Amino acid sequence: MQFLVNSLVELITQTAANLPPDVRAAMGPAIGAEPAGTQAAQALSVIATNIDMAAEAESPICQDTGMPTFVVHTPVGVNQIHVKRAIVDAVAEATKRGKLRPNSVDSLTGVNSGNNLGTETPVIHFEQWEQDEIDVKLILKGGGCENKNIQYALPCELEGMGRADRNLEGVRKCILHSVWQAQGQGCAPGAVGVCIGSDRAHGYSLAKCELFRTLDDVNPVPVLAKLEAEIMVEANKLGVGPMGFGGKASLIGCKIKAANRLPASFFVSVAYDCWAYRRLGVRLDPASGAITKWLYRDPARQVEKMASSEGFPLTGREVILEAPLTEAQMRSLKVGDVVIVNGEMFTGRDQIHAFLMKNPPPVDMQGSVLYHCGPVMLKQPNGEWQMKAGGPTTSIREEPYQAHVIGKYGVRAVIGKGGMGAKTLAALKEHGAVYLNGIGGAAQFYARTVQKVLRVHMLEEYGIPEAMWHLRVKGFMAIVTMDAHGNSLHEIVEKDTAQQLAGLKR
Repeated sequence: MQFLVNSLVELITQTAANLPPDVRAAMGPAIGAEPAGTQAAQALSVIATNIDMAAEAESPICQDTGMPTFVVHTPVGVNQIHVKRAIVDAVAEATKRGKLRPNSVDSLTGVNSGNNLGTETPVIHFEQWEQDEIDVKLILKGGGCENKNIQYALPCELEGMGRADRNLEGVRKCILHSVWQAQGQGCAPGAVGVCIGSDRAHGYSLAKCELFRTLDDVNPVPVLAKLEAEIMVEANKLGVGPMGFGGKASLIGCKIKAANRLPASFFVSVAYDCWAYRRLGVRLDPASGAITKWLYRDPARQVEKMASSEGFPLTGREVILEAPLTEAQMRSLKVGDVVIVNGEMFTGRDQIHAFLMKNPPPVDMQGSVLYHCGPVMLKQPNGEWQMKAGGPTTSIREEPYQAHVIGKYGVRAVIGKGGMGAKTLAALKEHGAVYLNGIGGAAQFYARTVQKVLRVHMLEEYGIPEAMWHLRVKGFMAIVTMDAHGNSLHEIVEKDTAQQLAGLKR
């Protein structure tokens, strides 16, 4: 099968860069649902532009390309060991080309392999079937939405919904609760794959496999088709909205499977996926490994543009910030302000924050902008680095560290997505700093604001996603969602949507 590896590299490339037509079709009404000028509409404008940019450049839609998960069906007689080796080679090659971010980290040592290979990565599920071709499906599901997966053991008590019993009404309550709890950390509008029943481990696997269904299909089980339709209507009444900013578009898909269970167990497993819903598939010739057919997309069909106009619609009311920043500048900002950041900033994720709790930073962070970002970076022939993708990561993971970093090192602005907690909010107020919410998944939009990668720190220790990258940016757009006066948009939306959730209780 001389073409097998190349075919798989192409599958990975297109999955990372090209949103499937059914997802585009679902995002279209979502983009048009939000009133012009609202934060939700602004977020969707960036998302639409980012989708177009990624497809044109064949670069990752979102910098977090997740843990590549393959579902492979092979005819009887095909050597699955050979196919597995080809998948491993293709993943390494796609990572080398900057189509995947190196995401495979040794859980014992914390070392990033650098090529997305390691113990149990990539994830590959094999099944035989009685058809003549090899069928390969791939899903790339980032860590932010993976962290918002949730599993319920019925009966249970749910915030806002009361008791969920072992019946379809209890299942309905769990699914609505799963959409509510994701908020902006899951990069809404999202989609959910759901498994009713099974055991804990397999239930999660079956829920994730539901995400391989197309968003426009109809469940063959009538009672589940009815439940899916009800969830789509009710979830979009919650008001979570794009990126958790509030709004009408919270969910673009709900797919449910029921599996037999043990008498003692009744699990509802939910796999939450973000708007950057990346899954594609191919059929392969078992003799040559060449692609005979694409699944979910027709490569001969021209891809329609999602954005009505490129970029972020400026109003003239945006606040221009030139780093380094001052306390007075930050205290003049309030929740809802749109800012454009120019100048220098530093990236810092989990490893950097943990490092800064015990060690001084390798740079002067007084007045700095700290960006929660794990980019896709490629080294150029001249030795310089280029950011290939670089949107914000979920910030709440840094809640145990952020107040200390702000107070001790003089950070004036933190950029991320999904908001942070009470400890960080108090530090922002005490020290005169703000939290800026970028648009999750908009990896191409933000990468193009990076004029130059000035330097990198702790690359060897932590790998590309977790290193501290020193950037010069121009035109970096974000929204103030936590200000220096103790106000938080995330708190407001969570309280408002909790009331909406309670209103859906029957």
